[in-house]
Amino acid sequence: MASLSLGLGFVAPMIHGAAKPLFFQDNEMYDIRKYLSEILYTKEEVDSWLAGKAFPFSKYHSEFGWLLNNAHFRDGVNKSNSIYTYECDNGPRIMNNYKEMDCRINTYGDSFTQCHQVSDHETWQEIIAAHIQEPVRNFGIGAWSVYQSYLRMLTEEEKTPAEYIIFNIFEDDHKRNLDSWRNIRVRKHPQHIESTLPYVKVNVAEDKIIEFPNPCPTKNSLYQLCDLDKAYKLFKDDFVLNIMVTHKNSKNKNANEAYSNLDELIKIHGIATKLDHYNSISEKAAAIHLNAALLTTTKIVEKIEVFAKKHNKKTLYVFSYPAKSIAKFITEGTRADSDFIEFMKNNKLNYVDLLEAHASDFSEYRLEIKDYLRKYFIGHYNPLGNFFCASRIEGKLIKLLNPKPFPYRELSK
Repeated sequence: MASLSLGLGFVAPMIHGAAKPLFFQDNEMYDIRKYLSEILYTKEEVDSWLAGKAFPFSKYHSEFGWLLNNAHFRDGVNKSNSIYTYECDNGPRIMNNYKEMDCRINTYGDSFTQCHQVSDHETWQEIIAAHIQEPVRNFGIGAWSVYQSYLRMLTEEEKTPAEYIIFNIFEDDHKRNLDSWRNIRVRKHPQHIESTLPYVKVNVAEDKIIEFPNPCPTKNSLYQLCDLDKAYKLFKDDFVLNIMVTHKNSKNKNANEAYSNLDELIKIHGIATKLDHYNSISEKAAAIHLNAALLTTTKIVEKIEVFAKKHNKKTLYVFSYPAKSIAKFITEGTRADSDFIEFMKNNKLNYVDLLEAHASDFSEYRLEIKDYLRKYFIGHYNPLGNFFCASRIEGKLIKLLNPKPFPYRELSK
């Protein structure tokens, strides 16, 4: 089960679903420079990525950080090859069902929207399209944040607008909003270089976020990630970097530096967290991180709603989770994003909660939780998992659509 929910969502040895923090084994106090020195790229790695000779999962993009390559990976169900194809190289994942018709539904999000680990025509978008008899576009990109998906929505809705937007948010996407350089929080992987990306900073006390573009907006600027002095200048005040250094130093017996780091983060970012409720410095840092991350998504959702209202669009949000979080929710009844769900309810926004959906579905089986999850997950959803996802989305989507899709119209005799 441990292999079901790490990193971007690939099955080992590929990349996996939720981010894996960097924790070190030695007992030496870390500062920013020491931490950065251990995650720098080599010039050869950047050369190879830009030349398309290494890290085949993604390719550099100046605004978004990365887009995806046409590819095939042996990461599918029964160890099969999954085929990934994108329109016009940088467009949405190719459509099959009813692609000749006008499209009124665009979908945005990360790899659970992209539908990693299934081939082009096995995605939940294609399943929905087959049922409602009209096309559904898929603009999902693996490892993206809510903020990256929001930025792409702004771009794509100018080129290929749709009246209905499905915005998919994976559990780790909240924290991804705060990542300026993903490699600070997630280990570099043989398939994906974990580059820099557009991000937001947060002040919880003032209830606001500030938007920032990709810190490496040109190919040449990526080489700053190979030079300690340049990387230090670029990231020394980074929120997530300071969180990660705090985690590292919390393991040291002389943890004064970690406490100081937390105090500074609270002061700068206005974090409203009751720190005395936690047993360790690392737990406190994690609570600060999550608190800030959930706020970023609420503010981005507010931006999506403003955009939708201005352009007469209707939105449906879908919340996706790794297998381990579903297991925890079913067995313990706890979830990390309860404050965000409360925000969605209070604002009466349309959403599909796949955590609740899986809990309800599980109650209909006499299975061990690990056997239940194996039905649907191989890291991401397998084909049956995509069918499950589509079936839970369809009901809410059909209620929104006007006119109703052909199978739901009253036909004249």
